Amino acid sequence: MKPMLLALPGAQAFAARLAACLPYETGELEIHRFPDGESCPRFPPAVAGRDVLLVAALDRPDDKFMALYLAAGVARELGARSVGLVAPYLPYMRQDAVFAPGQGVTARHFARLVSGCCDYMVTVDPHLHRFHSLDQIYTIATEVVPAAPAIAAWIAANVAQPVVVGPDEESGQWVAQVAALAGCPSTVLSKVRSGDKAVEVSAPAAQLLAGRTPVLVDDIVSTARTMIAASGQLQRAGGMAPVYVGVHALFADDAYAALQAAGPGRIVTCNTVAHASNAIDVAPGLAAAAARLLAARG
Repeated sequence: MKPMLLALPGAQAFAARLAACLPYETGELEIHRFPDGESCPRFPPAVAGRDVLLVAALDRPDDKFMALYLAAGVARELGARSVGLVAPYLPYMRQDAVFAPGQGVTARHFARLVSGCCDYMVTVDPHLHRFHSLDQIYTIATEVVPAAPAIAAWIAANVAQPVVVGPDEESGQWVAQVAALAGCPSTVLSKVRSGDKAVEVSAPAAQLLAGRTPVLVDDIVSTARTMIAASGQLQRAGGMAPVYVGVHALFADDAYAALQAAGPGRIVTCNTVAHASNAIDVAPGLAAAAARLLAARG
């Protein structure tokens, strides 16, 4: 029997992109909401004995994870052979250490929940900082799909004379990879953050910007303050209006409007989080990764 691909609420559009890349059967997963706010998943017929692949949009995860957790559990209860998860954006990776007394490493606790309900998981560029790989906290098979090839292809096709700019030291290796794939130079700025929305960024070398369009690339765009600070430095250094490229378009509060006001040539993101700025499709890479992990199960 063919595997079955099912979307959680909010992930239908991305699931449709995956379905175009996979020879899976698709179905409709209904999440019934009771008046008191509880959820009850209802699967289409013929789940027993089949491999089920759930697709979940996990930005703003606290409102979405319970539906995923229950859906994975009900799929097993109905006799699913395996339950896989495609989570284009993987949350709860930021709190990878104890930063203040009384806190915990919530990344570990979230990983335990996902590992307890799914058999394998694929995602795009999780925020790996103090953890070097997902294997350090997840006990299920995982595969990380890099966004760099898709981003580089977009830059090469859409930006004339680009120079890829990383907003901070953490982005160095990643930015160098994007630039190499796009066939252009790169540079990395340094950042000092003094609060959630207070960021200072170093000035770039003016000679590197001469005649080139700076492309600011970052993984998670949440408050956008890092990109805004970097944009100011680039424009003060005499560069052209930068193009902004982000992987995960979280855009908290007024972040998108603030970034638009910073004067970019264009704001572009991958479709890991549904947003008006989505222009780079990472679904083919996730589809291939999910197929590999399922095949490895035998």
